[in-house]
This record gives sequence, C-alpha cells and structure tokens, in this order.
Amino acid sequence: MTADHLPVAVDPSSEGSAATGVQYEIHRAGARAVITALAGALRVYELHGTALIETYGPDEIAPSANGIQLSPWPNRVRDGLWHLDGQPQQLDLTEPSRGNASHGLLRNTGLTPVLHSQDRVVLRGQIHPQHGYPFRLTHQVDYHLDPDGGLQVTQSLINHSERSAPVAFGAHPFLRLGEVPSEELTLTVPGATQIIADEQLIPVGSRAVEDTEDDFRQGAPVGERLLDAAYTDLTPDQDGRVRCILTAPDGRTVELWSETAYRYVHVFITDRYPGRHRAVALEPMTAPADALNSGDGLVWLETDQTLSATWGITGRLA
Repeated sequence: MTADHLPVAVDPSSEGSAATGVQYEIHRAGARAVITALAGALRVYELHGTALIETYGPDEIAPSANGIQLSPWPNRVRDGLWHLDGQPQQLDLTEPSRGNASHGLLRNTGLTPVLHSQDRVVLRGQIHPQHGYPFRLTHQVDYHLDPDGGLQVTQSLINHSERSAPVAFGAHPFLRLGEVPSEELTLTVPGATQIIADEQLIPVGSRAVEDTEDDFRQGAPVGERLLDAAYTDLTPDQDGRVRCILTAPDGRTVELWSETAYRYVHVFITDRYPGRHRAVALEPMTAPADALNSGDGLVWLETDQTLSATWGITGRLA
C-alpha cells in the first residue's frame, strides 16, 4: 500500500519503548483495542469500559500465548518433527517441557504496519525459511472495529515459495467478562466431537461429546474444571458463523465467532493465568495440533496463492 493508506503516523522512535514493540490502539463505538507489534497480539479489547479479553502489560511477554497469531501452524508439532517428500524436517523445540514445536513461527516476530487508522490496523509479518520449515510466506492480520464496537480479525497467508507450502493458522485469545470470575461463567461450544490428546497434547483419537462432562453444546459451567482440548464438527448458526459463548449469571455475554474455515476451536481452561483463579482461552484454528504430520485441516498453498479467513469477538452487555 502507498503512504496515502497510512492515515495515522507511526513514530519509529517508539519501536523500542515497550518489550512487545509498538502498541497499535484502535477505537470505535465505545470499543477500544490495543494490538502489539510482537506476534500481532491482541493485548486489550474492551467495550464501554468492560474488558472482554484477559490483558497484560506492554512490557510483559504474552502469558500463555495470550492473543498471539498462530502461523503457519497452530498448536503443536510432536517432537518438532515432520516429513516433506520423505525427508525429515526438524523444527526448533519451543515447548521444551513437552518436547514440541508450539504455536507456529511468529511468537518472537515483530509485525510491521500496512495500515493504521482510528478503527483499523493491518500488520504484516514475514516467515522466512528456517529449521524444519523451508518456505517463505507473509502472514497478514487485519483488526477492525465494526459500527457496534465488535472486533473482526482477518488472517491471511501468502506463499512466496517456488513450491506449494503446508499451512494452517489460528489465534489465542483469552476471553473474560469484566470483573466476573471466569469460574462463574457458563461456556457454550457447538462442537460435537472432542479431540483426544496424549501427555504431549498431541491428538491420538476423538470422541463424541454426547453424555460426557465435556459437552458444552447446551452450555456448561466453567467452575473448577481444567481443560486443554480441541473441538470439531462445529455447528454454525444460520448466518454461517460458529459461535462460542461465555455467559455471566446476569445474562451478559462475550462471544468468539468464526467462519467455517476454522474447523476447530481449542478450549483451554487454566489455573495458571497470572492473577486469575481460572482463565478461558477459545482458540479458532483451521487445523488441529500436529497437522503437519496428520494432514488434518492442512492446506497446501501454491506459489502466490493466499489463504484467508475471519473470526471476531463481540460482547452483549445490556
């Protein structure tokens, strides 16, 4: 894009002002969001002063990958190892406690602005050939606030390699409803199938959620449970969007919606998020963990081809 498409100037001197890089703020219709250069992460999103995601300081590394872009694969690759044309590809192990390559290749990448206006920011990051992933791609993320203050996020991957590249993407937002403790919320996830994982959190099977304690299709309390599992066979609403919802006792809601290109949603309920008894991540993903090995949800992107899909967050606070 030309300079005409950059209505808000970016001060180069601010690049080093925070550990997470430049803080891109957007606002509209009572909504405010802050996106970091580091990993293109959603660090703040609030509506009429009510926080709809867990946040962290600009000088903190995102706790539990909060809000970061997951690309060119989401979640994990077992032992960081997969094969391309019969040849082993060894990724750097970024989750040493489980021996996996985790959450793609953008976690330590600073994204640069393509566009920054009052209600929109578009950031772009380069994925270069590296250990275990011999492809060059561009990842672009477009954050936009709609007229009602809802947040829309469009993720895109472009393959610049001379051959097709295996890709998938996702994101890692933690949702909340203001000061309501997350354990008091009711979670609804329209997924009929849960992915079963082993001790490395790598898929080893699946099961129907019917008659299990992990069936959230009609809503179930977060309570004291801990969970780290992906869901699929997601049922969209009539408008084609899949909706995962957290509901407060007073009826207020925060919702993660996604296009059907995101065939999986990973539900992560943890007691390790700083300052929170429970925190709930709802992660839209086009593929599950270990897709570079299983091929599930994986897209082989041809040269100069683009993969793009949109998800978002909305709050109903009245």
